[in-house]
Amino acid sequence: MARDKAKEKEEVVEEAPPKKKGKLFLILGILLVLGGAGGGAAWYFTQSDTKAAEHKEEKPKPPVFVTLETFTVNLQVDGSGEHYLQVGIDLKVTDASVVDLVKLHMPEIRNGVLLLLSSKSAEQISGLEGKQKLSAEIQEQVNKPLNAKAAGKGVTGVFFTSFVIQ
Repeated sequence: MARDKAKEKEEVVEEAPPKKKGKLFLILGILLVLGGAGGGAAWYFTQSDTKAAEHKEEKPKPPVFVTLETFTVNLQVDGSGEHYLQVGIDLKVTDASVVDLVKLHMPEIRNGVLLLLSSKSAEQISGLEGKQKLSAEIQEQVNKPLNAKAAGKGVTGVFFTSFVIQ
């Protein structure tokens, strides 16, 4: 019996080291799983930040235009006689809220543009440079009643859809 108890103790002693190795493998396995989960979480959150940054970039908005009624004015008399100007104008604005402002101030805008157009002579606006300068002057004239510089909104471009000098 004493031998049987000794053999049992030896067996117990022999079985104990594998249990320590088993615990070691269990602990290492848990650490690997936790490390993998932490790495996966870190990857997920960095990827979602990248995607969020991509979505935060504003897509270019489509342009918004306002068409003004056709203007017909007498031009300043120059050496070649009396001339008339008939011009169609489209205004490019920053967003749809400016369209409402333009409509609200339309009498002031039309008055300013009419006065500006009638102050020109046929020679001043017949060339490309003259038309470009006139376009910039109209933009400035239209933005005055809109208080565009203060708000950061307004007319960003003036386009001639028709331009006839007679």
